[in-house]
Amino acid sequence: MTEFLIYSKRCLINDQLIECALHIKNDKIHSIHSGFYNDPNIPFLNYGNLIVMPGIIDSHVHINEPGRANWEGFDTATKAAAIGGITTLIEMPLNASPVTTNVKAFKLKQEASKDKLHVNCGFYGGIIPSNINDIEDLIKAGVFGIKGFLTHSGIDEFPNVSKTDLEATASILKQHNLPLLLHCELNDEHVPDVNNPKSYLDYLHSRPQHWETNAIDLAIDIQKRYDIKVHIVHLSASKGIERIKQRKQETNKLTVETCPHYLYFNAENIPDKSPIFKCAPPIREQSNNDNLWDFLIEDGFNFLASDHSPAPPERKQLESGDFFKAWGGISGLQFTLPIFFTEARKRGLAIEKLITLLTKNPAEFLGLENKKGALKVGFDADITIWDDSEEFTIYEDSIQHKHKATPYLNETVFGKVIHTFVNGVQVVENSKVKTLQQGKLLLKDR
Repeated sequence: MTEFLIYSKRCLINDQLIECALHIKNDKIHSIHSGFYNDPNIPFLNYGNLIVMPGIIDSHVHINEPGRANWEGFDTATKAAAIGGITTLIEMPLNASPVTTNVKAFKLKQEASKDKLHVNCGFYGGIIPSNINDIEDLIKAGVFGIKGFLTHSGIDEFPNVSKTDLEATASILKQHNLPLLLHCELNDEHVPDVNNPKSYLDYLHSRPQHWETNAIDLAIDIQKRYDIKVHIVHLSASKGIERIKQRKQETNKLTVETCPHYLYFNAENIPDKSPIFKCAPPIREQSNNDNLWDFLIEDGFNFLASDHSPAPPERKQLESGDFFKAWGGISGLQFTLPIFFTEARKRGLAIEKLITLLTKNPAEFLGLENKKGALKVGFDADITIWDDSEEFTIYEDSIQHKHKATPYLNETVFGKVIHTFVNGVQVVENSKVKTLQQGKLLLKDR
């Protein structure tokens, strides 16, 4: 039996940082003792003034296995997650081969993850025009939601869906009360000509804000007419905020996230010939991103997620510098917490609120709120311990992702993860991987 005590002067209990000790037995939080507490018969881990919080839940990750494990893979991705204090992640359906659009492919993905999960991992299923009849089987098999694109996904086997496709699926999603996650861009011809494919501004202007707002209007229309859960992933366009805010005042079935790169980088500072910054929708101007921050501080975003989407250097066109040929995705799973925290501390966002956006809120979205996302008696002992005062620089030799290219390279940030526990086992000690294969495969309860 595994049994020990975790003590800190700053444990996040009921959304407040307080002094307490967590009594861990096997994979659960057995009891919580306020103030200083020690039992000489139980191993005692004294973490002083470090922050002890629920493990981070990242609900938007692309791992690419099976079929594209040369891009990333369960082994490297979940090691990076553990180092970054992420104890649970949910993997997207489009980057593996085959794509996760039927139960056979879903089972292949589960099999590919065997003996490679260093943190807990669940999955979404995908919707494409040809698999409407597979959606219910995917739901019954245990996916946490159904993800679709309203523009080309970048993967030919995962084509975008239309309004008609969404309408045909709505009743199934309604019946099972499962969220529809949408990449909200609707492309049209109202974009300027591309003069220089190596210009970041040319790339930015090729995916204008109205692509996002038009898609958001469609998403809201589907949500409203069918009364289903709809989730807008990676909001980038601040012009979408007011329509989202208005609908959220009327229902709790519309949710929205954003990602660290949209809150940390600004278009004005992205040099030409640097497709390492390419993602879709794109990183926009500082004034836009200031509006995203205002929305976050006003509790507009339901939660935050990494949208980790890695690719080999040649797919990122790092040598050519061509934004339009490069894969659109940011690699950053390991650095979600320090990137968010570094910018949050500048803007006065309370640590407690940031933690909630990374733990409690995504747990509620995924239906895991009775076992994860909080330090409570009976909950899974998924715990992250970090030093909010430690400043460090992201160097290549510290990166656990399969490929080390990331726009966060050489950034100096605050908030270093020191220890991570997954299911009651310490998987990271002093910022180094300690124990492997402690993650569990998660299936949505039906």
